[in-house]
Amino acid sequence: MSTFLQHLRYAVRQLRLAPVFTATVILTLALGIGATTAIFTLVHAVMLRSLPVADPATLYRIGDSQECCVQGGPREDGRWGIFSYELVHRIKSATPEFEELAAFQAGQGQFSVRRGGTSEPAKPLHSEYVTGNYFSMFGIQAFAGRVFTPSDDRRNAPPTVVMSYRVWQQTYGADPRMVGSTLMLEGHPFTLIGIAPPGFFGDTLSSSPPSLWIPLEQEPLLAGESSFLEATIPNWLRIIGRIKPGASVEGMSARLTTVLQRWIPDSGIFALVPAAQMAEAQKMFSRQHVVVIPGGSGIGAMKEDYGKSLKILLFICALVLLIACANIANLLLARSTVRRHQTSLQLALGASRQRLIMAALTESVVLALAGGVAGVAVAYAGTRLVLWMAFRTAHFLPISAAPSLPVLGFAFGLSLFTGVLFGTAPAWLATHASPVEALRGANRSTRDSSALPQKALVVTQVVLSVVLLTGAGMLTHSLRNLEHRDFGLDMQDRVAVEINQPPATYSPPKLQALNAALQTRLQELPGVERAALAMYTPYTDNWGEGIVVEGKPPDALGTNNGASWDRVSAGYFEAVGQSILRGRGIGQEDTATTRPVAVINQAFAKRFFDKEDPIGHRFGMDIAEYAGSYEVVGIVHDANYSDLEGEPRPMFFLPLTQSIVYKEAMMQKIQTRSFFIGGAVLKTHTSLATLEPQVRKAIAEVDPDLTVTDVLPIQEQVAANFDQQRTVAQLAGMFSLLALVLAAIGLYGVTAYTVARRTGEIGVRMALGANRAKVLQLVLRGALTQTVVGLAIGIPIAIGGAKLTQLYKVNIWDPTSLTISVAMLLLSAFVAAAIPARRAASIDPMQALRTE
Repeated sequence: MSTFLQHLRYAVRQLRLAPVFTATVILTLALGIGATTAIFTLVHAVMLRSLPVADPATLYRIGDSQECCVQGGPREDGRWGIFSYELVHRIKSATPEFEELAAFQAGQGQFSVRRGGTSEPAKPLHSEYVTGNYFSMFGIQAFAGRVFTPSDDRRNAPPTVVMSYRVWQQTYGADPRMVGSTLMLEGHPFTLIGIAPPGFFGDTLSSSPPSLWIPLEQEPLLAGESSFLEATIPNWLRIIGRIKPGASVEGMSARLTTVLQRWIPDSGIFALVPAAQMAEAQKMFSRQHVVVIPGGSGIGAMKEDYGKSLKILLFICALVLLIACANIANLLLARSTVRRHQTSLQLALGASRQRLIMAALTESVVLALAGGVAGVAVAYAGTRLVLWMAFRTAHFLPISAAPSLPVLGFAFGLSLFTGVLFGTAPAWLATHASPVEALRGANRSTRDSSALPQKALVVTQVVLSVVLLTGAGMLTHSLRNLEHRDFGLDMQDRVAVEINQPPATYSPPKLQALNAALQTRLQELPGVERAALAMYTPYTDNWGEGIVVEGKPPDALGTNNGASWDRVSAGYFEAVGQSILRGRGIGQEDTATTRPVAVINQAFAKRFFDKEDPIGHRFGMDIAEYAGSYEVVGIVHDANYSDLEGEPRPMFFLPLTQSIVYKEAMMQKIQTRSFFIGGAVLKTHTSLATLEPQVRKAIAEVDPDLTVTDVLPIQEQVAANFDQQRTVAQLAGMFSLLALVLAAIGLYGVTAYTVARRTGEIGVRMALGANRAKVLQLVLRGALTQTVVGLAIGIPIAIGGAKLTQLYKVNIWDPTSLTISVAMLLLSAFVAAAIPARRAASIDPMQALRTE
């Protein structure tokens, strides 16, 4: 112990005597470790962290599919992940191993919520239906009031609701009188029985977690005729359960697959399949299966959305950390070489090599720990910056910028690893100096065993830097291509208004009157040239159904026979800026008494009509019996309504004023929900600051139960869809510039050290007639040779690594990115080498010859 304390005191004293060296190493480590730890904080929160619930290790999820939010037919991969209410009951009966098994809505709803007995305007709040044992299954107690019990989840029970702590605090000012008060959900009174605890965001890590939880049995009250609770076919619930102590899930997946296979024919789903496709349908359904997986991390929605980007950023940070470590290794090598004379004297006086290595290693570990502490501070600030960049439009983010215990352990473990790894080698080299050097002078040594490792480290830094710079350039190029592609809409002066859908209990006649009044009122606003309504506006949602064309046999099951669709008001295409190529759009002539019509896009025409003229042809949704439902009256230009990176999907548009009669309850429910508008599109030259309050006031005047969730230019909606790619590109650019600076510092240090070591040689050359230009050329050639070698190795690696990045219409051989990267590295190398080169050219030959 006393020996360790001696080493520690000696290390601290030596570091205090070299403040510039110490500060440089700590800063380099702080930047490398801080950047890596900041990204690891996000990786841990999004990819690895468990839900903030009791004993998450005993939670298991039934079904692993991330599909949201309603599943009706078989999945191509066979993974059955969401369930009908009836199927939930069958699964509960077949799984006695679970202490509790809770079901909850896949996805969320959004309701207009008004505080009962007040004149406050309604607020749009996200909600989730859950079973009565939802909170007890997670081991969650209320912060105030109480949470649900199974008695709350009965059809005849008084309607109750639980509110999130965040919404109670931010929206209602943490008013304690809220507990026990009445909330009007879509006009229905619900008693707020409790507030969930702080930090509990539900079953899914999301930037829009539920604001309210509602008992599952109250779904018919709020959904009306569109209720899914008693329907057998639509699957819309997820299941998580807590296993009993000592129980096992082994063999449960096979058992639940059997339950699923027995439920499928009982559900009535085969009644929707044409006789000609029955054999194929049965074969596809026979492949459907259920798996049981650990559920402690909940539903991995953000993991699916951000996983690939986070892995790219973590890889980039690892490269920056390697560059930082190479810099530190170079600094330690240079320091050990400078101190070789001192080490030789210590060896000559009897010091053991082991003791000297331990002293040097202790010094490296002290530096590493100091860099780790500084790195945590950098990580905290860096995490806040990354969160702001990645989630600029998010209303809430259940991720803390403060590093957690696992993240802190990661940071300090990384610090110690770098300290031991890059402190041992220089210490070993230093202690292998010959004691004879102490007698004749260090600068007269005939060999320098540290020069080759230092040059190899510089080459490594150049290799990693060119990979980072090229990758950042390609990501930026990809983002620019995405942002400037043709999305099929004229977005200039177009504003999207997101509206919380009307209450589900509104009758079709009331909906028609509401839609007509709302469109008229919005059209009358000052500065509004056109106004139109839609079931959903671009870039917000995506409904899809299978297509059957009149006069053609149904496509084989499993083929890509689906199309997205929207229900819109008259004048929609003119308002949204989607050009009509042939025929006409949706107009005032399309009424409830005229023949149902449809407008299709180019992709739909190509997919379902090939080279035929679609105008006048008819098609329907899902079932061959309804193949003649809609007559095609127009074709519009392709536009991206959901996936902005892919090609436009086949899509069709139906009038808000027309409907058909379905015999099947499920099809009728789908149609009924499609008349509940979710937004409007305005063409206007009015500024958003002036327009938004007018829009909110106009909608409230038409129906006070309608709430506006957002008013945003469509161009900004498009930009928001690329926030993730933009963040990755920006951070990659920042990290690559940091890597460039570190590489330049490393090259400068090695070149300066080389000049110092070769002072005597340079003096001899100049004494024999070499001029300043020759000396400059000598030093620069050595430095630039290392850079060129690094480029020769790094460019092929950068090209190969481009395959792993998210690129849109960018070749892995991107000449622009490669040229810029090579030019920046060569320029940085020249500047870094020019300073010590000029110093070398200014050496006085006589002074150099006297150098020890």
